[in-house]
Amino acid sequence: MTNKLYYGDNLEVLREHIADDSIDLIYLDPPFNSNAGYNVLWHQKGGAGADASIEAFDDTWTWGDSAKEALLDIAKGTNRPLQVMMDAMHSAIGENPMMAYLAMMAVRLVELHRVLKDTGSLYLHCDPTASHYLKLVLDAVFGAENWLNEIIWRRTGSHNNAKRFGPIHDVIHFYQKSNAYEHRPVFRPYLKGHVDSFFKRSDKRGRYWTNSIHGAGTRNGESGQAWRGYDPTAAGRHWAVPSELVTAFGIDPDLPQHEKLDALADFGLIDFPPTGSGALPTYRQYLDTSPGMLLQDLWAYQPHTKGTLYGSVEAIDEDVRWLSARDRKERLGYPTQKPVGLLERVINASSKPDQIVLDPFCGCGTAVDAAQKLGRQWIGIDITHIAIGMIEDRMRSGYPGIEFETHGVPKDIDSALRLAADDKHQFQQWACWHVGGYPREKKGGDKGVDGWFNYLAEGGKIETGVISVKGGEHLNPAMVRDLGRVMERDKHRFGLFVTAALPTKGVRDEIASHPLIETEFGRFPAMQVVTIAELIHGPKPKLPPLISPVKKASRVETRVSHQKGSQGELL
Repeated sequence: MTNKLYYGDNLEVLREHIADDSIDLIYLDPPFNSNAGYNVLWHQKGGAGADASIEAFDDTWTWGDSAKEALLDIAKGTNRPLQVMMDAMHSAIGENPMMAYLAMMAVRLVELHRVLKDTGSLYLHCDPTASHYLKLVLDAVFGAENWLNEIIWRRTGSHNNAKRFGPIHDVIHFYQKSNAYEHRPVFRPYLKGHVDSFFKRSDKRGRYWTNSIHGAGTRNGESGQAWRGYDPTAAGRHWAVPSELVTAFGIDPDLPQHEKLDALADFGLIDFPPTGSGALPTYRQYLDTSPGMLLQDLWAYQPHTKGTLYGSVEAIDEDVRWLSARDRKERLGYPTQKPVGLLERVINASSKPDQIVLDPFCGCGTAVDAAQKLGRQWIGIDITHIAIGMIEDRMRSGYPGIEFETHGVPKDIDSALRLAADDKHQFQQWACWHVGGYPREKKGGDKGVDGWFNYLAEGGKIETGVISVKGGEHLNPAMVRDLGRVMERDKHRFGLFVTAALPTKGVRDEIASHPLIETEFGRFPAMQVVTIAELIHGPKPKLPPLISPVKKASRVETRVSHQKGSQGELL
């Protein structure tokens, strides 16, 4: 199995670890100010970072050296349309966070195009404020002729604004790499009104309506030739037996059109009009073998529509319902988490079992979760240790016994020390997560506080302890006293140091001066220190039962989809 997680900048991971023409399907939901107003993108930021939905991207989407390097990479590449497009955007937009975002996305899309197979496809999920710019970039990278759809997904119930219509949707741009891409039809249940309006006839087999076995336009091959006295060319049409009908009745899909028609006639499914009438034969589409409505490009959950679908207890598009703060058991607490059903639609439509799905901005891992559930292989990349840790927990909780590889995260003392030296903030995130807590969301101004942990207190209450991470500097008694003052001020009963260096005798004495706290779970030191070696190899700090900062994923039943076209097998 290919299943792998990579911590790091996805541009570097793609260039160093993902081979040409190796990926079947790419889904990406790149973060950019998704929780803030987009008007901030047009402000000249100078050296200040543009806040993104994930803290690690604060510096990434700021106009500066990285954005300039991205434009230089594009300029020295071989994609002339992209070079012209980015030059034009640079002149029109100027040097601000939006242009930085487009430059950084463009250079990554070039790499994603490289790793995608000719039979593959890409879905880019974005906010409508930037979607039109991204479509221009995608057209330049993939070719405008390879654009397939702009999918509209309803991301919330309402977003009231007195000055405009409520913005409640996201955009998903859908591209193929080449005409070799083969789409897999996905069906949804019929509306009851549709069934009542169309399936009006019945025979001993059940309810049916007559449907077309021919398509518009003439053809020169067998599909344009007369069959049993009926000439489609004379009517400006050609024979076209629906693929779902072929699948439903077990007809060999490689048969010529006339032989497929013969097979349908042998099944008693063809209605023949009077000869000379100019009409062409139709087939009886029975309700019990009809696959449902083909999925369209508007994916919008409709509240209060339960009871309107035939053979289903769901509301319209309930499988892609947005995740509310209170109800869905799949919600993990990640701010930009998408519903698994959304990714299931994408994966079912554009990949087959055992093919490889890549998410280069994988966040809390919804795409890799859906890929695993549907029997696909997967690769996820993210630049935050929070995301990688959440995905590891999510996959191991949801799929007990699952095997996958994680690359780029500290697995031993030396790699942890390297992370502490190379990126203090990411080391703090890793350490807080690894100890069972959660890190600060913002850099700087921490006053010695780098994170917190939740624990179970008396009477079932949940209380919070404080974490201070010292990666490069030596821990000294003054730091212990500072943390003690923070604990007293903010009423934290427990404090924890994570340190790269071994604590000195003075530090241990200062920590020992803090009391033991009596709880219903036992006695625990009010303040403790844990080294990197102990963090990796044990023993763990002695704390009351910890409460995970995010909800554990429920166990998932793996499901490989083999559509056969029956109403009972709808996705």
